[in-house]
Formats: sequence, C-alpha cells, structure tokens
Amino acid sequence: MVKLLIGRKGSGKTKQMIDLANQSLEQRDGSIVFINKDNRLMLDLKYRIRVVCMEEYPHITNIDEYIGFVYGVISSDHDIQVIFIDSILKHADVQIDHLEEFLGRLSKISEMYGPDFVVSLSANQEEIGEYIKQYEILN
Repeated sequence: MVKLLIGRKGSGKTKQMIDLANQSLEQRDGSIVFINKDNRLMLDLKYRIRVVCMEEYPHITNIDEYIGFVYGVISSDHDIQVIFIDSILKHADVQIDHLEEFLGRLSKISEMYGPDFVVSLSANQEEIGEYIKQYEILN
C-alpha cells in the first residue's frame, strides 16, 4: 500500500511523517525505514528506525536507479514493514511528471514484497493529476 502526504513546502509534512514513523515503531513488529535527502532528521526519529540519507548515494539520478535502490533496501531486511520517503521530489531528479510511474512501481513492490510506503510530496493535488486518487492521502 502506498500512502501520501501532499502539500506545499512548509506545510508540516515532514513533522507529520516523523510522528507517523515513530508511532509505526510502536504499532508494528517489523523494521521501519526512513529515507530522507540528508541526515538532519536523525535525532527526531527513534533510534530503532533505520535512516537512509540519499546524499550518501549521489549516483542515484533517476527513478529506475531509485527503484533499484528501494529493492536493495528491501532485500537487506525482509522484515521491513514500512518505508517512509520524505520529499521525493528532492531525490534523484524525480519530477512531478515521473510520479505516476514511480508511485505505481512502489505499489507493485508493496504488493509483491509486503512493505507499505508513506511518501511526502511538495505539491498540490491539482499539480499531480487524477491518478493520485487511487492512493490514500493522509493529510
């Protein structure tokens, strides 16, 4: 399952995502992964949440490489229950017109391998398109 947090920059998506990640740790038995552009949020997340800082992987430059990276994260820990991806439009040159394919691929990964995804997007629903209605929007 893919869930989305959508809104303009500064609307509180990251804070909400941190709270959701910390709550997920107490509600689930498996692993939680938080993918962020940099490591500035590490102190806000509980220590049992695995934080992945994308600036440590500068050669991931498009959605194909990013999806491959997600497969690598999943293959390293088969107990992952939720993967949080903060501000995807700031990662790997992902653009709004790539989102439909990207979210569809995350949905298939979720179906095949089990982890849920929570993805935050700095955009309005109108900018994203009608396909967004197939995903649960958390805010």
